[in-house]
Amino acid sequence: MKALASSNNIKSKRKSTQKPAFDVQAFLDSAGVARKIVEFQKKTTIFAQGDAATHVMYIQQGGVRLSVVNETGKEAVVAILKPGDFFGEGCLAGQPLRMGWATSAAPTTVLAIDKDEMIRVLHAEHEFSDRFIAYMLSRNIRVEEDLIDQLFNSTEKRLARTLLLLARYGKKDEPQKILPKVSQETLAEMIGTTRSRVNLFMNKFKKLGFIDNRNGLEINSSLLSVVLHE
Repeated sequence: MKALASSNNIKSKRKSTQKPAFDVQAFLDSAGVARKIVEFQKKTTIFAQGDAATHVMYIQQGGVRLSVVNETGKEAVVAILKPGDFFGEGCLAGQPLRMGWATSAAPTTVLAIDKDEMIRVLHAEHEFSDRFIAYMLSRNIRVEEDLIDQLFNSTEKRLARTLLLLARYGKKDEPQKILPKVSQETLAEMIGTTRSRVNLFMNKFKKLGFIDNRNGLEINSSLLSVVLHE
C-alpha cells in the first residue's frame, strides 16, 4: 500500500510540474504583442491579389476563403480557413505582394500582426515560434496532399476528403459541423469539377447517411469510408 501511495504521489507531482499547453490565442491577445483587431462583414475583401503584403493574419472568429484569379478572370478556391488559422504569412518570406484573394466567408474577426512585429515575436518567443512552424509544416503537407488528390483521385473521393478536412476530422475535439456554410459552387471550385457533379455526390452522401444538412451541414465520420475505399 505504501509503495502504491508513493507511486501515486510521484505521478501527482509529475502532473503538477507539467507545463500547460501553450495558448496561441491568449499570447496574441496579450498586451506585449503589437497587433490590431479587424472585423469584417460576410463576403468582404480582407486583401486582394496584388496588394502589398505587410501583415500576417490570425483568425479569431468566422472564416476566410483564399482564392486566386488568373488573367482571364477564372477563380480557383485554394482553402477555407477557420478560427485558429494563420494566413498572409508569405510576407515573412519576402513576398512583396499578395498572391491571391482573402475574403471573409462569414462575419469575421482577425488579428493583423505587422510583418516586422511577427518576425520579432518568432525570434523572442520560442513556444510561439514552435507552434507557428508546426502549423506551417502542416499546411505544406496539406498542399502536397491536395495536389496528389487532384492528380489521382476521383471526384467523389476529392469531395469526401474536402468535406472531412473542412470539418477538421481527426482533431481532438472532432467538430463535425462545417461553419461557415460552404456553397456547392465553392466546393466545386476547390476540387476542380462542376456544381452539378458536387450536387450529385452530396445527394448520394446524404442518402447513405454520411452527411446531414437539416440543421446546417454536419459530417459523419463514416464519410471516411469513401476516401479509404479502393
